[in-house]
Amino acid sequence: MSEHPGLPDLQSLAAMANEIFQALPTAALPIVSGLQPGIPPAGAARSQQRPQFGRTSESPSFTSPAMDQHATTASPPGYYFAENANHYPLANLQIDQLISQVSPHAFGLPDESDLRDLLAENRFVTSAAAKPQIYPDIKVPHSLEAHSGDYHLPQAGSDRTSANAAHLPGEPDIQQLLAAEFRFSKFDAPASLASPAPDSRFYFLDASAQPVFGNTPKHGQFAAENSGFDVHAIRRDFPILSERVNGKPLVWFDNAATTQKPKIVIERINYFYEHENSNIHRAAHELAARATDAYEGARNKIAKFLGAKSPDEIIFVRGATEGINLLANTFGQQQVGEGDEIIVSQLEHHANIVPWYMLAKRVGATLRVIPVDDTGQILLEEFRKLINGRTKLVSVTQVSNALGTVTPIKDIIDIAHAHGVPVIVDGAQSVSHMRVNMQALNADFFVFSGHKVFGPTGIGVVYGKTEHLQKMPPWQGGGNMIADVSFDRVIFQDPPNRFEAGTGNIADAVGLGAAVDYVERIGMDRIARYEHDLLAYATQRLQPIPGVRLIGTAANKASVLSFVLAGYKTEEVGTELNREGIAVRSGHHCAQPILRRFGVETTVRPSFAFYNTCEEIDLLVSVVERLARRR
Repeated sequence: MSEHPGLPDLQSLAAMANEIFQALPTAALPIVSGLQPGIPPAGAARSQQRPQFGRTSESPSFTSPAMDQHATTASPPGYYFAENANHYPLANLQIDQLISQVSPHAFGLPDESDLRDLLAENRFVTSAAAKPQIYPDIKVPHSLEAHSGDYHLPQAGSDRTSANAAHLPGEPDIQQLLAAEFRFSKFDAPASLASPAPDSRFYFLDASAQPVFGNTPKHGQFAAENSGFDVHAIRRDFPILSERVNGKPLVWFDNAATTQKPKIVIERINYFYEHENSNIHRAAHELAARATDAYEGARNKIAKFLGAKSPDEIIFVRGATEGINLLANTFGQQQVGEGDEIIVSQLEHHANIVPWYMLAKRVGATLRVIPVDDTGQILLEEFRKLINGRTKLVSVTQVSNALGTVTPIKDIIDIAHAHGVPVIVDGAQSVSHMRVNMQALNADFFVFSGHKVFGPTGIGVVYGKTEHLQKMPPWQGGGNMIADVSFDRVIFQDPPNRFEAGTGNIADAVGLGAAVDYVERIGMDRIARYEHDLLAYATQRLQPIPGVRLIGTAANKASVLSFVLAGYKTEEVGTELNREGIAVRSGHHCAQPILRRFGVETTVRPSFAFYNTCEEIDLLVSVVERLARRR
């Protein structure tokens, strides 16, 4: 452990320094980059030092003297590297990561156009799966020399392993370099590690002795925040968007099914497994404390994100589907009996129909359905007619996954509450597109899935008002949800632990916390404005195409544009789009009742997120236009 509380140990410093030194211009490209291992060009000698990048006279922008001195003969134009067989080569270069995380001009590196020219000339071999590799034999950082504010590596032959190497940077210097040079924090440790909360029930170690693994990213560290809403800068945060499908750039228009994950979420999950992995609660060792801090820190973030009064109102589940099933088998079982009624809408996903259908069948209740108009919007007056003294529960979506309709959920809640009826809101399709606040909505329960809001799969959230959660029985039994057990008596934990039996999805809960951080830094209001304009543009381009029929044309919609094309099955359209690298959903979208309301069984469903562009929409439109002309 470090001699200085709150700072990383020497091994961690070595790893961090190793990454930084790879980033400095006289040695190599930034830590996010590297060349794919392979055979250097003819004439390039192998260096006896760590891999260095070199250039020939015809290569633009920057040089590496340390590499040039090892060249024995003239080499062809282009960048190359040499490697020592005793060391690992660097990983593949990702140009988008280089551009997004490092200011090229600050280091005298090539600008974006130069880099993309290099790609076009096939001088670089790139891979979306690139990942930095650390040199395991280096136990302490290289020495650094400062010249006019720039850092330079020592020349060949310098001592690489001595802790007394000249000008060795201190631990704070490493942290400062990471933050200043890259405007990026590798680690997303809970804020509680730096500033422990007064309530320390989750900390098993003295808070002052807990290590700080990095600084939580602060406002202004994302390019989109510094220069307005820059969709191209945002896209560079999502590694998979550089993927190619059928030789074409991936266009991800299947966001209503699942959203892609920013690099910060992927790295946060990796960091958990590398440095924090442990079961949570009830342990006195450090990793349990780290894991518990991370898990409960994520709960705090979700509570703030949703505007909950307390983190104790947040329950982690596998997703919205499990969340609704939990409520049907606890709260629903308490509320609904024989002869009672449950109200849902015609817009619902199967996950907000089937659990209530099963409950109604089990207890002898009736499922009532709010109809929609020809645009796909809920008819509030019909809802007012449906609700009555037998109504015990209302469960309605905030945004339709099949049509994109944004329902008048606040009005529905107010009407139901006026009759003393609690309301459950399915927010799976709303949390990634608009700001939601439980105090403003006054919903009794709210559920969503992490993978719909740029987080991992297999994790979701149930928000519930404290007064309801305190009265609800547990759904599943086992560890973590009990306070005391004997063979003739069981005492259950208070919420939320009462509803989290067994070992939960700890790492992905932490990843969801990172996803929420990411979305909030960009700004939900800016996301909503951009996506609104994107949907309007797509509607304007797609609607006039002969044979296209839009399914769902409500005035208030969110990022879904379902359609059918005359003369084609929806899977045929989806297959043709896939040939161009465009991913859409073709099918019934687990929402058969609403599609049948419009006389169709399936639709083609492009669905948008804030990393999509008008150019991608143009490509989709061109494919649909081509199909329309054929028939």
